[in-house]
Amino acid sequence: MLETLYSEADAAFATTNHVGLNQDRQTSISVKRRQSILFVTSEIADYVKAGGLGEVSAALPRALRHHYDVRILIPGYRQVLSQIGHIEEIGRLPSAFGIPSCGLGRGQTKDGLTVYVLLCPELYERDGSPYVDALGVDWKDNDIRFARLGLAAADIACGHGDALWRADLLHLNDWPSGLAAAYLTWRGQHIPTILTIHNLAYQGLFERDRLSSLGIPDAAFHINGVEFYGKLSFLKAGIFYASHITTVSATYAKEITRPEFGCGLDGLLRTRARQGRLDGIINGSDPSWDPAKDPYLVSRFSAENVRGKRANANNVRKNFGLALSNGPLFAVVSRLVHQKGVDLAISAAETIVSQGGQIAVIGQGEPRFEAELKALAQRHPGSVGVKIGYDEGDARRMYAGSDFLLMPSRFEPCGLSQMYAQRFGSLPIAHKTGGLADTIEDGVTGFLFGEPCLYRFTDAIKRGLETFRSRSRLSAMRRAAMSRPLGWDRSATKYKDVYERACQVAARA
Repeated sequence: MLETLYSEADAAFATTNHVGLNQDRQTSISVKRRQSILFVTSEIADYVKAGGLGEVSAALPRALRHHYDVRILIPGYRQVLSQIGHIEEIGRLPSAFGIPSCGLGRGQTKDGLTVYVLLCPELYERDGSPYVDALGVDWKDNDIRFARLGLAAADIACGHGDALWRADLLHLNDWPSGLAAAYLTWRGQHIPTILTIHNLAYQGLFERDRLSSLGIPDAAFHINGVEFYGKLSFLKAGIFYASHITTVSATYAKEITRPEFGCGLDGLLRTRARQGRLDGIINGSDPSWDPAKDPYLVSRFSAENVRGKRANANNVRKNFGLALSNGPLFAVVSRLVHQKGVDLAISAAETIVSQGGQIAVIGQGEPRFEAELKALAQRHPGSVGVKIGYDEGDARRMYAGSDFLLMPSRFEPCGLSQMYAQRFGSLPIAHKTGGLADTIEDGVTGFLFGEPCLYRFTDAIKRGLETFRSRSRLSAMRRAAMSRPLGWDRSATKYKDVYERACQVAARA
């Protein structure tokens, strides 16, 4: 039954797309070329982002293009269409199962990176974020929206969509693109697929009755397939069917094989680790995070001369309604959710304020935390300032002006905020987990605490306050933090190794 469905889908391409494809395939055999990588993502910071995935999707393909012909595939959200500029529609991907047809557009970023855009207004041209509406509620058809993305990725890898290009390898990211690996497997295609898990907690769960609409065979609804506690999991599909799994730090790669961090998938991930098919590769940081050049700062500075931090601190105090002070300034730049330990930061505020410190908070998330932070600011006028929402300029000036960044995350796959803070001379105070453990050297480039509880957190804060009182030690730690290696080159080299291994395995299949 499945083979019939997919053979019919492939036949549709033969009659609707790209007469010159066979000729191009023959030509490609005789022409040596760089390997082609299709980077499949649901967000990219150039146009639309909801979190760290957007930052990674903007930076990693740019680092990889020195080694590969790498192109990005993204849904045609309203934000993408309004910002990308000219898009040429180069083909159509027909409907299949309950997934509508769509156009395939091709455009470029400002620096020349090729971006494929799925042109399907009924699925993507909406207000809100890639995943939720303006009220923060998940789109009811997210299964169809992101199955369309996964199916398009598989189509392009099979040579459909762009007559002049096909992918040698798919790099998938999180649950929205997880089904691509499954669609290729169900077609009997041995094209290597890499799935990067940016946050295991988001799994793309849907009801079993959606299987036929998504083209998922009943036999795949199994523990060795897409089934997850009676539901369909896009992320599990990606983990199960992908050639190789990566995640965004070495520590997180170990953590997710344990029940306390594995979100119910630890058994499968332990199997992948034993098979040598799970790697942790720490994210890099974008070179635009440079305090000597950042256009958002009111005063620029460097590791050799940090005097400009004070002007940025005073700007933050003014914008957040804080009193002028010579005391320590703490920043929180975060989604306001339980994972991020926002409740711990709220509880620790009393310790900070009692010691002459101030706190500036920017972010949005769970309404209860937003309300509690507003109440905290009302209880401590001049000492606690809160802005609900996000502004890039405010965030960068907070990193630049603050002395410490609070990151009591209960788990943190990689984290970028601590790296941004370090680069701007703000010492992170963070839970020793995931990428925080991999990027912060306790007592050298920040402060780590072992157990995500108030006692351990406040103990780390007190160590930070003691350091603030010792100007020589504070300066030494700032220099060390600001001198940490930057960029994505090391990460790209490790991804290159993963790609090569996956391609070797696929070639033997």
